[in-house]
Amino acid sequence: MYDFVFKSFKDMTPADYERVGFKGGLEVHQQLDTKKKLFCHCPVPKMPYKDEYHSEILRHMRPTLSELGEYDGTALMEFKTRKEIIYRINRDNICTYEMDDTPPFEINEEALDSALEIGLAMNAKVVDELHIARKQYLDGSIPNGFQRTAIFCINGWIPYKDRKIDIVQMSIEEDSCREVSDIGHTRTYLADRLGTPLVETVTAPQMRTPFEIAEVNNIIRKVCRSTGKVRVGIGAARQDVNVSVYGGTRIEIKGVHKINNIPILTYNEAMRQWNLLRLREELHRRGITAETFYAEHYNITKILKRTSFYPISRAIQEGWEVRCVKLPHWKGLLEWKTQTYTIFAKEISDRVRVIACLTTLPNIIHSDSIYNTISREEIDKVKKHIGATNDDSFIIVWGDRNDIDTATNEIMIRAREATIGIPSETRQALRDGTTGFERILPGPDRMYPDTDLPPKKITDERIERIRLNMSKVFWKNEEWYRQLGIPEDRIEPLAVSPYRQLFEFVVKEWAVDPIFASEILVNLPKKFKKQGFDTDKLNMGIFEQLFNEYRNGKILRDGFKIALQEYLKNGELKLERLPKPADQDAVREMFQKATRKLESIKLHNPEKGKELLIAFVMYGLRGSVEGRFVREFVQNYWGNGN
Repeated sequence: MYDFVFKSFKDMTPADYERVGFKGGLEVHQQLDTKKKLFCHCPVPKMPYKDEYHSEILRHMRPTLSELGEYDGTALMEFKTRKEIIYRINRDNICTYEMDDTPPFEINEEALDSALEIGLAMNAKVVDELHIARKQYLDGSIPNGFQRTAIFCINGWIPYKDRKIDIVQMSIEEDSCREVSDIGHTRTYLADRLGTPLVETVTAPQMRTPFEIAEVNNIIRKVCRSTGKVRVGIGAARQDVNVSVYGGTRIEIKGVHKINNIPILTYNEAMRQWNLLRLREELHRRGITAETFYAEHYNITKILKRTSFYPISRAIQEGWEVRCVKLPHWKGLLEWKTQTYTIFAKEISDRVRVIACLTTLPNIIHSDSIYNTISREEIDKVKKHIGATNDDSFIIVWGDRNDIDTATNEIMIRAREATIGIPSETRQALRDGTTGFERILPGPDRMYPDTDLPPKKITDERIERIRLNMSKVFWKNEEWYRQLGIPEDRIEPLAVSPYRQLFEFVVKEWAVDPIFASEILVNLPKKFKKQGFDTDKLNMGIFEQLFNEYRNGKILRDGFKIALQEYLKNGELKLERLPKPADQDAVREMFQKATRKLESIKLHNPEKGKELLIAFVMYGLRGSVEGRFVREFVQNYWGNGN
């Protein structure tokens, strides 16, 4: 069954992905644009985030029993790491609630309204009653060890191509801390964004190729933005991507920040799973199964005490121990390809790095690729000491006495897992487009009811109020924009723009030309931003005033540019200082001045005279006259020889 070999990323076809049973799903996390956090009254920090902090708090995490008296596997894994967690605290946006020293306030009503609007925009069914739950996080990203979360919508859908993508559920929850560093047994976080309200949207695994996942993610992004109730900028939205193939299991790629990275990441993860299944087949062919698997470990510190291989010699000098794990009949399999330029030995190295906290690389070497490490003589000594044959492989690892047992055990655990197939993991997105081990995939035991907060009814009246004030969903707006003849490059930005409702109003109520309106609301702010202006200062009120002046004939099209530029420079919109529309006499007078100026210029190409004349008139009357009117005026006079 697993005879298919993955092609290069660019050569894979939809038929190839169908052959391996590729399935993809999404968990999209989008911060809400609210003034306060979800369960306290601290202000949500502005973006971009700053690294300023005023104090640090040190904590250790311990797993707790679930309501059924069981431990979550992820929590137990994190406990193995023996991490010290340092939180950097900014007094402007962190209080005692975030540090779990005081109970929560009731849920932020503004955030809940925004979440419900996003759910309705995705055609989801709102639950009758909101129940807050606790979701365990022992990686330290949330100081109290759990995230407060609540499902508010289920069974929604969004349109995609010729079908619908099901939205399984949507939750409102608090954001976690930002990781600063993770070295050895110390992990450091900035706590500023902690508690920021966000919506998690979970899709069904209905995407059939890596590119479909990215396209569906982009639709969800546009739905959220089209409500005008979400934050934008780096870190405001993140997505976890779920991937599986035939015979495999769901693997979650955590915290993908850029939608454009999804195709290469999911291609590599699908390849990894497929190749791990092929590795399992090879192990079974060699007679190595979960039942017959056998491995031994040995202390080889004395054998390598004079090695010239620096990582090991330095470890021995520091009093660390060197161990060797023998894998009988594994010859060559540690070099088994998993992802692009990645081999199975990295699966083992990742486990040692994350769980045993041996973060300095290399943290292992192995017999299937021992070149440029220990000497041939040392290899022979190790093989003799552990009784290895030419059919065996071995892995050498080094660490202090507190970590070496964990590292050795993880090597044997991961090797045995290879005989079973694909372990359930959460994996991290790496810069080269591959994925790396992050933690064991959490199970249902991590969730339990929150006894600090009561259930909250969501009334029909509340839903109806939100529905009446909702914007159109972006795909309906995009259809209308195309009917209006809006240029294609403006359609998507306008559909998710905070000014889309103003656009609809000025076009329908004030009869403003839609193409001109889209130029003002989409392209003009972009041009100002490229020129270095802070376009965040612009708002609905400013544009509405200018469109009102325009429809009443008090300013012309160029007046928008002059007015907005003045506002961005000085922070004031002074309509009385804007140039008034020029009458025909003023245009004729300026034309005569421009003609005299043109006569004093020696032109090498007389045909350029007309364009130069238009430019002189436009410059002299900038903001007071439409370009098409000047061109028409000059054309008439030029053609008559006047």
